[in-house]
Amino acid sequence: MKTMNRLLWLAAALMLSACASMGEGTKQEKQQKILSMKNDVLTQLFKEKPYSRKVVEGSKGYGVFSNANLNLFIVSAGTGYGVVKDLNSQRHTYMNMAEGGVGFGMGAKDYRIVMVFHTQQAMEHFVNNGWTFGGNADATAVAADKGASVEGEAYFGDVTVYTFTETGLALQATVKGTRFWVDSELN
Repeated sequence: MKTMNRLLWLAAALMLSACASMGEGTKQEKQQKILSMKNDVLTQLFKEKPYSRKVVEGSKGYGVFSNANLNLFIVSAGTGYGVVKDLNSQRHTYMNMAEGGVGFGMGAKDYRIVMVFHTQQAMEHFVNNGWTFGGNADATAVAADKGASVEGEAYFGDVTVYTFTETGLALQATVKGTRFWVDSELN
């Protein structure tokens, strides 16, 4: 059983590092790739949920993240990257993320997260501490703009979180922790 668990963790780590990797490039090229992803995700969010534009524009700042997630039987893991924009200073803080958890399910998905910070304190706390816990239950079947996914919008005090799937096939119910941290290479 220990060997099986180790193999599952190794497979998950290898697959996720390939899925969420930013690849090669200079600091400026990587920053530009993240900013481009941010703009694409916000465009998609505003198209799918038009009222969200006012929510974002009326906030103190927001974060946009790209994440690849893999669930193999009882183990769930994911990695990603993104950026937080302070709307007062117009400053970008580039960040990484990783998640791990346990639960039941099978599948892989590439999804996006938009976090809207309604207070300066909530945004600063996130950038400086960046740790969240959560449960996740979803059913996803999306490929090449075809398919459906069950996802949503959540409110956590001074933060509104929107999630949506780019591609993937997953059926999972997990309890997981997600860690966000400042990317020392890109800031």
